[in-house]
Amino acid sequence: MSARKWQGWLVGLMVLAGLMVFAPLGLYVWAGGGGEAAAPQPPPPEVRVTACRIDPVSRRVLATVEARGQGSYVVTVEFRDEERPGPGARAAQALVRVPGLTPGIAERAEAVGPVWPPNTTPWCGVADVGAQATPSPTGPSSSG
Repeated sequence: MSARKWQGWLVGLMVLAGLMVFAPLGLYVWAGGGGEAAAPQPPPPEVRVTACRIDPVSRRVLATVEARGQGSYVVTVEFRDEERPGPGARAAQALVRVPGLTPGIAERAEAVGPVWPPNTTPWCGVADVGAQATPSPTGPSSSG
């Protein structure tokens, strides 16, 4: 065989090896979104429980949540019988949606907890605050 024929085979094998190495990497980057910049998130809101009381009619715990900030959030409110629970203690939780916060304006929402036992004082607190996805302007349309 001549030297040119060997060079041809060598180039072909190198191209094949390159495809075997870089094709999966390219597919991985393509399938993962390929480096799109994430939309800037507004700063987390200031969320606190301003009132925790028992409804006299239903005996359910009601927590008033106040939020300040920007954006829409889902707040997880926790209901316990003491502020610092013991190890392994479980607490009831409720989700509260606080939509469309405007900077400088406080929004209030009410979380409804479980039926509370008599002669026990509830403790209500914020367990978690998560950003809620905002619907896109070109969302699903209803046909009528």
